[in-house]
Amino acid sequence: EKEEKIGKSLVVFIQAEKEDEERKDKVKKKAFENIKWLAKKINVEEIMLHSFGHLSESKSSPEFAQEIINEIKKSLEERDFRIKTTPFGYFLEFKIHVLGESLAKVFKSL
Repeated sequence: EKEEKIGKSLVVFIQAEKEDEERKDKVKKKAFENIKWLAKKINVEEIMLHSFGHLSESKSSPEFAQEIINEIKKSLEERDFRIKTTPFGYFLEFKIHVLGESLAKVFKSL
């Protein structure tokens, strides 16, 4: 097991839905724009992307989910954000401390 401590950063839980596969470019662009906006708003340069398969009945294929996360990562890195990703497809344990800021927890459905 590899344990890593990350300081002030933005943690993004990403779930790709089946219908996203048919509108990949739109979803990727909106995700990138939303993540970039929030990172700048809370003044962080480090972002953690985590594939999050929730209880949805319409999850995308694992291949698509991993592909879109990798593409979002690349777009953010091109804007000089430092990006980390969690291992894809694993159950992970997190310890997260969330500040009480008004934007500490944000949900976006694309």
